[in-house]
Amino acid sequence: MEAMELLANRVSSPRLKGEVPRTVIETMVRSAGRAPDHAQLAPYRFLLIEGEARQRLGDIFVEAEEMAGESLDEQARAKLRAKPLRAPHILVGIASLAHHPKVPEQEQIITAGIALQSCLQVAFAMGYGGMWRTGGMAYDLHVANQLGLKENEKIVGYLYLGEVDGALKTAKGADPEEKLIIWE
Repeated sequence: MEAMELLANRVSSPRLKGEVPRTVIETMVRSAGRAPDHAQLAPYRFLLIEGEARQRLGDIFVEAEEMAGESLDEQARAKLRAKPLRAPHILVGIASLAHHPKVPEQEQIITAGIALQSCLQVAFAMGYGGMWRTGGMAYDLHVANQLGLKENEKIVGYLYLGEVDGALKTAKGADPEEKLIIWE
């Protein structure tokens, strides 16, 4: 796929199935190294969750909601447990923040997000689908602890990956007349 076609047409794939070969996932992670990175800190890492580990992640999601004081009935528990099962692979993007006199944490979080976006673009370019998800489970301390994050780390997103299942929506680009303002 040509670069401009990729950039103009990538869309999220909410329905995913099948398998993404490990070589493709490794290529995705290698692409993360091209994210803009002030001081070359590489302030990111990734966790790959697949197979039965997705079920454990669903259990962690339920634990987190209950620890937050949510009262969940069995239907709500089942729905929460099923979230990680929506795709065969989940690549968790993690910002690994370092104290640096010239690179604030915000910049490092942005770099980690761009690194994860690069992974999503590579997946699309190689014929696979992806869906970036966040929500409360991306910001929950219990989830972070159970996934082994350190105190200086934050989840920037869950990248659900797989083969596209069904038709994709048509990409709608940003309208420059709406989004671009010339400052004088």
